[in-house]
Amino acid sequence: MRSSPFLVEASSGESRYTHLFARISEEEEDEGYTVQVSLYNPAKQQNRAQGEEIADTLETASMLIAALAAEFSIPQARIKIEILMQKVADGTRH
Repeated sequence: MRSSPFLVEASSGESRYTHLFARISEEEEDEGYTVQVSLYNPAKQQNRAQGEEIADTLETASMLIAALAAEFSIPQARIKIEILMQKVADGTRH
């Protein structure tokens, strides 16, 4: 099978992606966090990239998302993050 480089910029130099959606899910047994990311352009449905990464902490997961947003120049208003926690009560103050 032959592969080619992943095209992330249009020929004009502008990013093909204008929006970022990320879901951070807490893994069972304190295994860390799964970070699922989707980069897309709602005006062009074919411009979509998805990926998944494992992070050891919530802070690392957040840094991964911030790095992607910076790399593709996606403004904060076009970023949506969903966080799914297994044990909601853990880490909260009463």
